[in-house]
Amino acid sequence: MAHNQRDEVNWPRLVANKLFKRPMSNNSFVADFPSCDKVISDDQQIVKRPQERKRDPLTYKIFASTWNVGGIVPPDDLNLEDWLDTRNNSHDIYVLGFQEIVPLSAKNILGPEKSKITMKWNSLIRATLNKSLSNSPKEQEPKGGERQKVHPVKDATSSFVQDFQCIISKQMVGILVSVWVRGDLCRYIRRTSISCVGCGIMGCLGNKGAVSVRFWLHETSFCFVGCHLASGGKERDEGYRNSDTLEILSRTTFPQGHFLNLPQKILDHDRVVLLGDLNYRISLPESRTRSLVQQKEWKTLLENDQLRGEASSGRALEEWKEGTITFSPTYKYFPNSDTYYDCIQGQKGKKLRAPAWCDRILWTGKGFKQIYYDRWESKLSDHRPVRALFSVDVDPLRNLNSLRSFFLSERYDQKIVISHGEVFAMDEYKRSASYADLTNLQR
Repeated sequence: MAHNQRDEVNWPRLVANKLFKRPMSNNSFVADFPSCDKVISDDQQIVKRPQERKRDPLTYKIFASTWNVGGIVPPDDLNLEDWLDTRNNSHDIYVLGFQEIVPLSAKNILGPEKSKITMKWNSLIRATLNKSLSNSPKEQEPKGGERQKVHPVKDATSSFVQDFQCIISKQMVGILVSVWVRGDLCRYIRRTSISCVGCGIMGCLGNKGAVSVRFWLHETSFCFVGCHLASGGKERDEGYRNSDTLEILSRTTFPQGHFLNLPQKILDHDRVVLLGDLNYRISLPESRTRSLVQQKEWKTLLENDQLRGEASSGRALEEWKEGTITFSPTYKYFPNSDTYYDCIQGQKGKKLRAPAWCDRILWTGKGFKQIYYDRWESKLSDHRPVRALFSVDVDPLRNLNSLRSFFLSERYDQKIVISHGEVFAMDEYKRSASYADLTNLQR
């Protein structure tokens, strides 16, 4: 009997400790949930807890893309359906990284951010993603080890299809990262966080650097790093890009969370994707590069790609993976043209810019399978967008009591507050499994 009493959840004590943020001790709520697989009864007999059955991973499709838009404001009628691959597919999560959504002038670098540009891009993305839902069939429940069906589902209590929702959107000068999730998956997203690192002018301003976002999907942590590294096509300019990369990886820090000991650094997360205008060039004479590009001699060009060279020598991103490049260099084009910059004579006073694969998507961590890696043929700016589709394995939620898990999670610390002046986000809370548990408990 004593053992049973010890093993029961002491909810009043747990709630009080959470509300008043009491330090952990032998008498705290943590003792109500022993983390070990064995407990000691009053007669010192060892009682084994039943082992939780290992569950097969869930599989989701994550679309990632990077686009340097060259400071050009998108027109109202810009069609993004082909870019976001929505005509025949609707993926589970979209992570979109932009660079130069505003011109990199002194006014924009030092002044307030122009949020209207971010709002316009997000409005176009929302309209495009949700336009694809009207013709999508119903979704089937995912099975462990099988590819996730990616069509949206109808809510059990409503007749309308759930839309894609933006869970994170963050701008730093010209860098923007925007994350969109299918509406029925939002309840499985938690612990969202953002970290910005400027590496530009004076080594700290945001004209160059990274916006990093992280979140958990079920029990797997994701981190996406949207970058814009140092530019320049001169010899040894790659060293500045290497330096920016090291600065981003070392200076990016996320909060640990109350009592949770969450990962703080980019590489501490389970699945990591780095995307952006990395600005690495091709280490060949300009005329030789242009000639090889015209002949589509990708093998020779990629053997002289700076990013691959720096990675293989251990100077930058050495343990990261990248898909096979089978597309033309993404930089530098005349706007509204398929012609690479400086291939047309008479552009006096313009800097020479040989073609290069500046725009890249890399990843690290287990559970990734890249489905495709290509570019989209938009003529909006002097860069072509690059995109990748991943099939990603995710650990399902552990088979624990949801109410107990809720009180032990950071969601309770962040959302349920009486005396600390924080905001209670009821809409997000109602989407969680914990809300349903609490409602049923009250009944």
